Amino acid sequence: MTPLRALLMSVALLAAPGWLVGGPVPAAAQSVGVVQSDILVVDPERLFEETRLGQSITNQLQQEREDLIALNRKLEAELEAEELALTEQRDSTSPEEFRDLADAFDERVQRIRADSQRRVREHERNRERAPLEFMRRVEPVLVELMREAGAAVVMDRRTVLLQADVVDITSAAVQRIDATLGAAAQDEGDAGTTEGTNDPADPVPVTDPETAPAE
Repeated sequence: MTPLRALLMSVALLAAPGWLVGGPVPAAAQSVGVVQSDILVVDPERLFEETRLGQSITNQLQQEREDLIALNRKLEAELEAEELALTEQRDSTSPEEFRDLADAFDERVQRIRADSQRRVREHERNRERAPLEFMRRVEPVLVELMREAGAAVVMDRRTVLLQADVVDITSAAVQRIDATLGAAAQDEGDAGTTEGTNDPADPVPVTDPETAPAE
């Protein structure tokens, strides 16, 4: 069972208090536009792709990827320049001194390579965790819709063989998530852009190494 599916199943445990104790469906269940059904289905992929929150997360991951590519290009250009300069020193330095310089350069290359691989692994972890973290954030909205519908279970649409379209609350969930979390998603996107452009510790902006000014 995938973490995303497990999380959706856990949402079913958070049914309305009235249902848990066998009481009547709460007044919110009569909300206009929410079907009354014991079982609802939702498409997690559509939620992630169509909500402003999901799109903000996707954009941040894409920017992170582009920053990593730009940083790797910059480092590659720097190392190539250093290697060329080192080669040019071969004739003007003693073998012992050149060997020390070459060893120091190799150590720097290995360190940069390890750091680059670490950043890539971290990015991959962020990308893999993103859908699950997204579902955790929107879970209260799904619980709210479930209570309004008087439902006991919200299922992943991809695991359902047959269904009536009326029990699919994906579109309603997208609208509710945008209304509830859309502003927060916009703020996070703006903050991420600001941090990415002002923090010198962040990966550098995309720059073509061939046209970049010499440092």
